[in-house]
Amino acid sequence: MLRFRRQLPRILGLGLFVFMSVSSSYASTILFANLTNSQETPPTVPTTSTGAPRPASFGTASFVLNDAQTAMTFTATVFNIDFTGTQTPDPNDNLVAAHIHASPTVTPTITAPVVWGFFGSPFNDNNPNDVVVTPFLVGVGGTVSGKWDLNEGNGTTLTAQLNNILTGHAYINFHTTQFGGGEIRGAILTPEPSSALLMVAAFASFFLFRLRPSRNAIQ
Repeated sequence: MLRFRRQLPRILGLGLFVFMSVSSSYASTILFANLTNSQETPPTVPTTSTGAPRPASFGTASFVLNDAQTAMTFTATVFNIDFTGTQTPDPNDNLVAAHIHASPTVTPTITAPVVWGFFGSPFNDNNPNDVVVTPFLVGVGGTVSGKWDLNEGNGTTLTAQLNNILTGHAYINFHTTQFGGGEIRGAILTPEPSSALLMVAAFASFFLFRLRPSRNAIQ
């Protein structure tokens, strides 16, 4: 115990250093979305053009709003939606458009207008065009990334939509041939409790374990 007390200032100092380092590296705002059929209004049940069931589509997306709040980059990975029109023989799963929607009135059962499009129409990642689309080499789906710059938007701007984005009133939506209004949707949300705090807790626990007196130590 005496050894622990002597080491306590060092542990707290190192823990604070780790916390400050991690916090500074995450000065930007991180957001995420889980895209599912069930979040659409109404929920979608994918089928082929002949009415046969096809696999449920789903995906994830991450967003980084820079510290100056002048740009938001994103990367989304989507499964079971055809990014090229040739990944499956049926046209129903073909990707036709993808956007971010937002409105102060958005709820899980209420839709919102397009505020920024990054695939199909409307397309607003054009000043400059930062979109990169990477279809899967094997399987159905792909990854798309882009950046919403300050001077872009579908009749609006990033600045005008910041409050909606940061308060859970925005979502990302992927539209297909079968579901022109959206096949999968994901609410854009802030993360769970900071990973920085979790890291500090793990760091402290590690040192407490290391400094715990051994059962076999000489008393």
